[in-house]
Amino acid sequence: MGLGLDSDAVRLRLIERLRRGPMAIDPAVLEAMARVPRHLFVDSALAIQAYEDTSLPIGHGQTISKPTVVARMISLLLQRPSGAQSPPLPPLRHVLEIGTGCGYQAAVLSLLARRVTSIERIHPLHERARSTLSDLGLSQARLLFGDGRLGHPPSAPFDAIIAAAGGEDVPTPWLEQLALGGRLVAPTHSVAHGGQVLVVVDRDESGWHRSVHDGVHFVPLESGTL
Repeated sequence: MGLGLDSDAVRLRLIERLRRGPMAIDPAVLEAMARVPRHLFVDSALAIQAYEDTSLPIGHGQTISKPTVVARMISLLLQRPSGAQSPPLPPLRHVLEIGTGCGYQAAVLSLLARRVTSIERIHPLHERARSTLSDLGLSQARLLFGDGRLGHPPSAPFDAIIAAAGGEDVPTPWLEQLALGGRLVAPTHSVAHGGQVLVVVDRDESGWHRSVHDGVHFVPLESGTL
């Protein structure tokens, strides 16, 4: 009947909480998240928690990120670099996502970008995400099974790259596959901050320029496939 804890009304209440929260979130991101039924991306037993601002297990030692983190990372991806000398970012034409997981973030991205390429290294999660996105009719997202640390050279360059797993640093292949004028957002380990932080990398003709943002907690970035 659409009246339970997985209803549209509950989802919209979450979006309103995000809108009023302390983090700077792009209105376009909130609009996209309002259209994606998060409860379909978690196990049915956890559906009643789908619209709480919390991460949830999706099996195989992985999690679906907190809505605030998803909203914040994609908002950072959409922001323009500060400073008059910074070239404007292109619109989100082609996004590379590292770590499909259950497919939720890929679904949100598919409503904001012309094309999304998303890579997952755990085959059962890859298959589950493909099924869920297919059922939702989100054909803009191309889901691949493979080692995300390598990016996807055949589809490069990418206007935007976003990662849902954190390593010691941003892998070189990601930097190489980022287009001029593009932006990358990824969690990495920071000794200075004593944990993971969101790192933003902008690429222009002079090279790659990094800035450090919020503290986060993501699953480790692993090599290979399972």
